[in-house]
Amino acid sequence: MQTVELIKRKRDGHALSAEEIERLVRGFTQGEIPDYQFSALLMAILWRGMNAQETADLTLAMARSGEQLEVRRTISPVVDKHSTGGVGDKVTLAVAPLVAACGLPVAKMTGRGLGHTGGTVDKLESISGFRAALSREEFWSILRAHQLVLAGQSNDLVPADGKIYALRDVTGTVDSIPLIASSIMSKKLAIGASHLLLDVKVGSGAFMKTIPDAEALAQTMVEIGTRAGVQTAAVISAMDQPLGQAVGNALELREAIHILQGKGPADVTALCHHEVASLLEMTGLAANREEAEASVRQAISTGAALDKLAAVIEAQGGDARQAQEPALLPAAPIRIPLPASRAGYIAGIDAERVGLAAMKLGAGRFKKGDPIDHATGLLLFARIGDQVEAGQPLLEIHARTEAQAQAIQAELLSAYGWSDEPVSPGPLIYGEISSGAGAF
Repeated sequence: MQTVELIKRKRDGHALSAEEIERLVRGFTQGEIPDYQFSALLMAILWRGMNAQETADLTLAMARSGEQLEVRRTISPVVDKHSTGGVGDKVTLAVAPLVAACGLPVAKMTGRGLGHTGGTVDKLESISGFRAALSREEFWSILRAHQLVLAGQSNDLVPADGKIYALRDVTGTVDSIPLIASSIMSKKLAIGASHLLLDVKVGSGAFMKTIPDAEALAQTMVEIGTRAGVQTAAVISAMDQPLGQAVGNALELREAIHILQGKGPADVTALCHHEVASLLEMTGLAANREEAEASVRQAISTGAALDKLAAVIEAQGGDARQAQEPALLPAAPIRIPLPASRAGYIAGIDAERVGLAAMKLGAGRFKKGDPIDHATGLLLFARIGDQVEAGQPLLEIHARTEAQAQAIQAELLSAYGWSDEPVSPGPLIYGEISSGAGAF
């Protein structure tokens, strides 16, 4: 059947077979199907959707478009963890070494940030000499030696996703759950861990703004993983305000180190511990949540988790001293407090506005390829529900120049909502999904 006929079938709401989807993905990746035809297919998928089998078939076809590591064939159990991204989301930086320190190997291939959501690779590259681009041989060597590897996405891994995402970005077809899910999960399946934990963020600072949308995305990804033979679970976590205190690359890495030292902010620490415990239970390394949490506490109190991070940083060319002494990380020359304009209770913090303000300091990218200033960012002192006095610092701006810091102050103040009455913050975790079953 010709490509145009397949486009028409999807346009009219019919399901495509695995063979047809494979042909379309392979043809586009190899340059046999032109952009204009694949754009039409993407728009048809956006409007008509895909059923569970089609979405799984699309994901597998994308995963097969390039190199596949299939780490579980050599090491098992071996886990992967993915977050859909948010403002101040440094969870992977703490969860990965914590899990490895508990005796569970972690094969993590992570990405760079774009827009107001930061990337784990960018945060790690705050460390002098750290190298995320690893050859296949280096990836395996570090994983075997340390039970943890924190690599950047290889150009050989899922080339179909790179081509398809670039087209989605310029054709208004980003907002499709089957396309979002297949993009994320194709990379996870290409890595081939035995267990996968997904952290789906929801709220003003996340891609998914509502709980039903976040639940639908999580459910779709869990089903894809399950169909592919990967034990998969998802956590729906809040991103209505920045996570933790730090927003910005070196600042977030410093906060992740504090979590590994047992000194992190309460919210992000609780989420990290929850996700580590979930992975230990999923893989059977802990019989129950109590046993899993005891393992987490031990990995922190003995220093094993921080030692694990430092060892992997050194193995990937970085200065391990910066993990042991985070004061050695890059620091901005200008630090200016932003005082509250009034007294009252903080009723809301628009995480997306905060993230965009940090981008203007150089902490994020407006477009792919933009340089990152690892030292700049924000430290938030007050959170939803806190009572503050007029003039009390809400946050601290870390900038290169005073002019940069001054330029974003009004934007940051507009991110705060106020109440004269006490406010209760919402939950940190809305629910979990595993093996097609929800818990909301």
